[in-house]
Amino acid sequence: MSTFANQLKNEISRLAKKEVRAETQALKKATAAYRSEIAALKRRIASLETQIKKLGKGTGRAKVVENAEDESGTSLRFRVAGFAALRKKLNISAAEMGKLLGVSAQSVYHWETGKTKPRASQLAAISAVRKMGKREVAAKLGQSATA
Repeated sequence: MSTFANQLKNEISRLAKKEVRAETQALKKATAAYRSEIAALKRRIASLETQIKKLGKGTGRAKVVENAEDESGTSLRFRVAGFAALRKKLNISAAEMGKLLGVSAQSVYHWETGKTKPRASQLAAISAVRKMGKREVAAKLGQSATA
């Protein structure tokens, strides 16, 4: 009778181990999946934090291109070098450019150095000045001086 009891006990033990092994395998797989998911989320958080830091610093302000839309729906761009070249091409001072655009000479200097950027309404005025020639600019400045 003791042999039968020992065999029964051994068989029960073997079946219990088999069941436990199956359950632990499933748990090990789930744990590994969770760990890899957590690691991926940590990497994503780290990359997003670095992006936030870069945006907070505002690197490359002078090279930033600002877009706006004028009345016709076309996109307006502002480049520091292009704005300075426009003023030199028209052969006018920053104060005169300011009068044409309805801003101060200091604003024009700040735009040319890249310290600040013009607003969307000012971009529309810059776009209008871009389409003018030297004579037209001189005439408009002459009108504003007499007025």
